[in-house]
Amino acid sequence: MSDSQISEAMDEADITPEDVLAFLKDNPNFLQRHPEACDLLIPPQAGDGKKVADFQSFMIKRLKDDKKSVEDMTAELVQNARNNMNNQQRIHTAILRLLEARSFDEFIQIITMDLSAMLDTDISVLVVESNGNDIPHIHTSGIRVIPSGTIDKWMGSESVLLQSDISGIEAIYGGGATLVQSQALLRVDISMDTPPAILAFGSRDPKMFEEGQGIEQVSFLARVVERTFRQWLNLPV
Repeated sequence: MSDSQISEAMDEADITPEDVLAFLKDNPNFLQRHPEACDLLIPPQAGDGKKVADFQSFMIKRLKDDKKSVEDMTAELVQNARNNMNNQQRIHTAILRLLEARSFDEFIQIITMDLSAMLDTDISVLVVESNGNDIPHIHTSGIRVIPSGTIDKWMGSESVLLQSDISGIEAIYGGGATLVQSQALLRVDISMDTPPAILAFGSRDPKMFEEGQGIEQVSFLARVVERTFRQWLNLPV
């Protein structure tokens, strides 16, 4: 007897226990297809010697599985909240350090040396395209120069790119490229009068940066870098 046949029978007459047993006999996989039905049953405490199935162990296992699932989900939420808080504190510390720079050279040094330690990455680099109108101090250590059009080729239309399980790009990280296994690339639009640039963070942890992670905090860092650059160089927006 199928589900539809049972529904039709319900419209015609009251269903007896014998009808239910007959249906279950004809449909032994009913509970597999409708496990929610177990929540409606009051299982026997134990078998009574008459081949009565004991659903208690099944329901206990299900409750344990549900409890474990909730515990795992809760632990993940708590861990994510802690990670977000830690990341936010690191970003705030980095921004304050950038604002404390007493010279443009110190500002560049903070970007290319201090930020990696503050953000718990292995390397930070400012990458600028060369188009004949490079910003001052472009050859400062830690700043990499790349051919025009390279950034769009890497970034596409994205303002932030998070990548895991990668091999570091030598054009970005130089000799440190072999160390990098994940990276965050942030567009830095300093001014209409300056070439395109990115702020790159590389990590030896292949899962430090992954697609799908939140980008609000690193995006805010990039906006601060842009504005601070303009202030140091007296550039228009």
